[in-house]
Amino acid sequence: MATPHINAARGDFADTVLMPGDPLRAKYIAETFLDEPRLVTDVRNMYGYTGRYKGREISVMGHGMGIPSASIYAKELITDYGVERLIRVGSCGAVRDDVAVRDVVIGLGACTDSGVNRTRFLGHDFAAIADFELSRHAVDAARALGVAVKVGNLFSADLFYNPQGEIFALMKRYGIVGVEMEAAGLYGVAAEFGARAATICTVSDHILKGDSLGSQERQSTFAEMMEIALESVRRDDRDREGDTP
Repeated sequence: MATPHINAARGDFADTVLMPGDPLRAKYIAETFLDEPRLVTDVRNMYGYTGRYKGREISVMGHGMGIPSASIYAKELITDYGVERLIRVGSCGAVRDDVAVRDVVIGLGACTDSGVNRTRFLGHDFAAIADFELSRHAVDAARALGVAVKVGNLFSADLFYNPQGEIFALMKRYGIVGVEMEAAGLYGVAAEFGARAATICTVSDHILKGDSLGSQERQSTFAEMMEIALESVRRDDRDREGDTP
């Protein structure tokens, strides 16, 4: 069973998919963190893999850049492959003084300048929020790993090169923990089609200070973020089974 954008067979995806933007980062995650990963889709080189983490089947697939691309893959994973949990694992920019390059942030919600959620919500504002339990388990996993995280609102931008530079000072004023391009769309898709979603990002650059990581570092040095994401899935499993995390 294939969709226009995914050529996996029915059953190829686990019920939980980790989603970075870069398909090569998906490949890196699968080969680095999963046991016996296998490639299950490669349409347009948007790679998806399924393997095991500590015995639990889990998938990872790229979602591309921007809300339209991420929304396509998220929707098809939910409606055509039965995926129940989507966790975006990506990079973001910082604007606050207390958020630095390499910090990990968890997006409880996502502001946006995109109109996609108003479109799906008949012109009204839709509060794009993460699944509470997935986010809580991510915070708990981070604490258990000894990783300090910032938790709060993200800003999902339509434009990477924003001509309105003053917006970043406004984001800082309103306490935005990270600027990225997909979370608001992912949360909207999850709400519309009955799935659960969360976002965990590593800060790759500070927009106002000018600090940044190189592209190769973005692909390969987000180990803390990945451990948090993977362990949060295990905690969520235990919680749903009625055990204490």
